[in-house]
Amino acid sequence: MRFFHPAIGFLAAMLAFGPAGAQTPAQRVVPESKAQVQLSFAPVVRQTAGSVVNVYAKRNDRRQNAAIEDYFRRFFGDNAPGVPRGRSQSSLGSGVIVDPSGLVITNNHVIENMNEVKVALADRREFEAEILLRDSRTDIAVLKLKDATNLQAIELGDSEALQVGDLVLAIGNPFGVGQTVTQGIVSALARTQVGISDYQFFIQTDAAINPGNSGGALIDMNGRVVGINTAIYSRSGGSIGIGFAVPSSMVRVVLNSARGGSKNVVRPWLGARLQPVDGDIANGLGLERPTGVLVTAIYDKGPAAEAGLKRGDAILMVDGQPVDNPDSFGYRFTLKGTQGQVPLTILRGGKQNTVQVRLTPPPENPARDPVRGRARTPFAGATLVNMSPAVADELQIEIADDGVVVADIEDRSVAGGVGFEKGDQIVAVNGERLASTKDAERALNRTGGYWEVTVSRGGRVFTTVLGR
Repeated sequence: MRFFHPAIGFLAAMLAFGPAGAQTPAQRVVPESKAQVQLSFAPVVRQTAGSVVNVYAKRNDRRQNAAIEDYFRRFFGDNAPGVPRGRSQSSLGSGVIVDPSGLVITNNHVIENMNEVKVALADRREFEAEILLRDSRTDIAVLKLKDATNLQAIELGDSEALQVGDLVLAIGNPFGVGQTVTQGIVSALARTQVGISDYQFFIQTDAAINPGNSGGALIDMNGRVVGINTAIYSRSGGSIGIGFAVPSSMVRVVLNSARGGSKNVVRPWLGARLQPVDGDIANGLGLERPTGVLVTAIYDKGPAAEAGLKRGDAILMVDGQPVDNPDSFGYRFTLKGTQGQVPLTILRGGKQNTVQVRLTPPPENPARDPVRGRARTPFAGATLVNMSPAVADELQIEIADDGVVVADIEDRSVAGGVGFEKGDQIVAVNGERLASTKDAERALNRTGGYWEVTVSRGGRVFTTVLGR
């Protein structure tokens, strides 16, 4: 039986008032006892507020030009005017203690690119934090407090049980003013196409969320975290009553990966390319309305192929839960983990049936065999790896049978300066096709006055000539 806070009774009484100007004294409802006057959300706040923390992240790049810095310091000291200093960046957000051992959930964008993280508790204690896992695709990160004891942790609730209209509280540190509690309702569920992360399936709330609330808790009336506040829709930078939170069900997936010692979230792999079902496609499939996702390509060695899925199939449900677009499919499919099987309801030839798809991570075959771009080449600062389903899934690019992909680019590197991006497939260098990183290493060891590079990016192939 679901527990409702007594304050709901007071709200219901307020809602019983008629339209403005049409109320009569007989229709008005007033508190009938001192207890009703004192109804409050305070018990839920007392139960949860100690688990919500402030997250301070910082990045110091103090050695941008070591030779010049050492020269100035030798003559003028560390603090004298004119001594070059590296750039400093900082970020402020919120977080939630979800384990007494010191595990803290926050948003990835709060600590992204930062190298120093501190956490301040509600009781004013401060601890340094280690970053256990960053996941840009969900915008969730997991921290571990160092040498922290006597922590108040909060339980993750069931975001799948939420309904539109449920009361929720948002707790965080907006604008750095200190811990703040706001109240509202669940305005919508399964919000997609918001443009915040890859797995877009957000809880929308009208509880006031402002800058600094990122990573804070969205609490239900049972005192459990049902979401991690992530973003707002605003024209001014302040709250206008449209906020978004990552559902706790997805947060639990990220947290479990961190608890298992992984630096990355392990997700199941379908081995198929999907697209939304629009009105024309729905008519062609005989659907009453646009729903589900259309299979447009099948990887011949993946779970979809093994299950018998075919191009042109429409996937309508994942384990009985309807899906409306690739975002909602990715969310539902990811929640199933990487063990066992999951039933998919599909539409083929006007008939519905169910197929069992094996849950497995994308294979890393061939192995990555990373190659670092050497100095005096346009690839200096880039890391090249072999194409595989695991690499394609991680970088969110289309799978190719073979090839070499840019997996990482250092900040302010030559490779970044000439325009290479993570996820670029390097098709050829100086006319030599690259099928593996061994080919890339051989091509990069050659000398010459120019580099002719063919790149595949987002389905577009282009060739550029770069000077030495």
